[in-house]
Amino acid sequence: MKRFAIAAALTLITSTVVLGSCKDTAMPEGGIDMARLLAADADTANWITHGRTYSEQRYSPLDAVNMDNVGELGLAWSADMDTARGQEATPLVLDGKLYLTTAWSKVKAFDAATGKLLWEYDPKVPGETAVKACCDVVNRGLATWGDRLFLGTLDGRLIALNRETGAVEWEKVTVDQSQSYTITGAPRVIDGKVIIGNGGAEFGVRGYVAAYDVADGEELWRFYTVPDQPSDDDPEYLKKAAETWSGEYWNIGGGGTVWDSMAYDPELDLLYIGVGNGSPWNRAYRSPGADGTGEGDNLYLSSIVAIRPGTGEYVWHYQTTPGETWDYTATQHIMLADMEIGGKPRKVLMQAPKNGFFYVIDRETGAFISAQPYVTVNWASGIDPKTGRPTENPETRVDKTGKPAIVTPGALGGHNWHPMAYHPGENLVYIPAFEAAMAYAPEANWKPDRNRGFNVGFDLGAGDLPPDLGIRKEVAGTLKGMLVAWDPVAQKARWTVPHPGPWNGGLLATGGGLVFQGTAGSEFNAYSARDGKKLWSFPAQTGVVAPPITYTVNGEQYVAVLAGWGGAYALSVDGELIDRLKPVQNLSRLLVFKLGGTAKLPEMPALAKLPLDPPASRASADVIADGAKHYARYCAVCHAPAAVGSSVLPDLRRSATLAEKSAWLAVVNDGLLKDNGMASFAGSLTPEQMDAIRQYVIFRANQDKDAGVK
Repeated sequence: MKRFAIAAALTLITSTVVLGSCKDTAMPEGGIDMARLLAADADTANWITHGRTYSEQRYSPLDAVNMDNVGELGLAWSADMDTARGQEATPLVLDGKLYLTTAWSKVKAFDAATGKLLWEYDPKVPGETAVKACCDVVNRGLATWGDRLFLGTLDGRLIALNRETGAVEWEKVTVDQSQSYTITGAPRVIDGKVIIGNGGAEFGVRGYVAAYDVADGEELWRFYTVPDQPSDDDPEYLKKAAETWSGEYWNIGGGGTVWDSMAYDPELDLLYIGVGNGSPWNRAYRSPGADGTGEGDNLYLSSIVAIRPGTGEYVWHYQTTPGETWDYTATQHIMLADMEIGGKPRKVLMQAPKNGFFYVIDRETGAFISAQPYVTVNWASGIDPKTGRPTENPETRVDKTGKPAIVTPGALGGHNWHPMAYHPGENLVYIPAFEAAMAYAPEANWKPDRNRGFNVGFDLGAGDLPPDLGIRKEVAGTLKGMLVAWDPVAQKARWTVPHPGPWNGGLLATGGGLVFQGTAGSEFNAYSARDGKKLWSFPAQTGVVAPPITYTVNGEQYVAVLAGWGGAYALSVDGELIDRLKPVQNLSRLLVFKLGGTAKLPEMPALAKLPLDPPASRASADVIADGAKHYARYCAVCHAPAAVGSSVLPDLRRSATLAEKSAWLAVVNDGLLKDNGMASFAGSLTPEQMDAIRQYVIFRANQDKDAGVK
């Protein structure tokens, strides 16, 4: 079965019954409507949708700040956030006002020229929701229509706010809150419909994207990305998908969440969504008996799917990783452009998903055009130009071999959620890429637990760094990041800027010949779009992972970026044992720059760190081993494998609760700190298992102390 289309006849099949239609509402003066969204490219003063335009190119023609004068760029103003967690949002700017989301789904509005706080809104997401989020309590932004802003919250609500006051006008629960669904992505609005997906595939949910009426939040359609238990009533696209699954996959969710990227072509009237990983990751448990030659593809996991935004009707799909088993999502940034390829003009869709290949797809039909690796790849030797399918390395098919393997890219991908940018003058796509291999070890006798912990079917403790400090540094030294300027026609890098580590920020390209990016090394930089030469740098005092924007107020150009270290890498890998990647603390704030700006940041505080002074390790080897197993499944995703500890969440090796079983159980069993994000694990672990985890952390803390860690 071909990857990029099922059948032309299916284009007339809808995913669900249309539940309603948009109400007629009067457009307020200065409101955002379809005409204004379609004209966003010419509106250089504002930034009114997530990627600036529906094409998601993140390119602004503004050139007042350019290669000749960028050295004069200075801080115009800054604003501290009230959340010390990852900051990933793209702000919106509308008529001199800047709107942004922060961690915990909070919203703030500022005067875009002066930084005066106009209003703020807190949806009061319950703290225990944090354990449902795979990759920090982040939020990536807002959408707007009329005089409203639209926000997706971590606990699965869609909320309409009055743009002038921040008052709630309506809210809608979009998920089953008894399951581990979350929302971290930014909504999009198309012709009066607010479109939002969700996350949670690591925990055992079934993915979908849905549209809601801007007037009152009524659900209009819902498009499921993976099949449920087969039924004669299923739409045809899901019946076709079910042919590529086996076993009773519906009992463990299936996955396929649409947790980030979307793009829209108004001429073709196609909405493109990126679909995520399987639940669990390990296909041997998710879809047992699959052979990987078509029937094991597990559609529409790891796919780009084109649908009609008015009805949710399926049109076509292209699957980047058939039968995905490595957490190779296709939810990464989707970008649209028109360019000449092979002497012919083509309407293309471009994506650099986690699997390490850069794809150019015909966005009218879903037909494969080309793909080449943009980072080191060992799971496949290439993509067949005729079928669009990967030529896989069988040794990395851990779901079939049942044996551990080091696979590149790892689960963090060669590129994650961080947005790319496209410069039409250079015909280059700028990719925030990185390399970080992973040890995938199938977990024996795995059973799902949809209450707590990662449901991935792999032993997340198998890749624990060995206790010898020198070896750990050597392993950590394989991690690297880079800014890659990719030629999508030639399918190769034109230039690359190495970064000291992975997880660097999203990108902005401008008509001034510049590319802006923040780094894990706490810099905010401007590079030449043509050759990558660094032209300007600002010490941000914290890691910058969010993408910048640019806008004008009264004709003066500003560049803004939300700074604040966090996200999946910061929680799971950022340990102090990596000399060349010193721990990065979270100092969350919005930074806004202009030519001649003279504002200053406050002096950077010292990184607060409790001493590594654990109680003696006296537990038996069996207890420690049992604790290691449970730690890997339930704790590692937030507190790092091997309990190395991050600089965003508490380092458990340094916790005062280690010395007292009762204090430890008060947190882990009783939920003492649930309002801070640490929910009770009583439904998944017994008190004895919880204490075994404590004994494992004590053991690890002593190992590191003996190795010289302070």
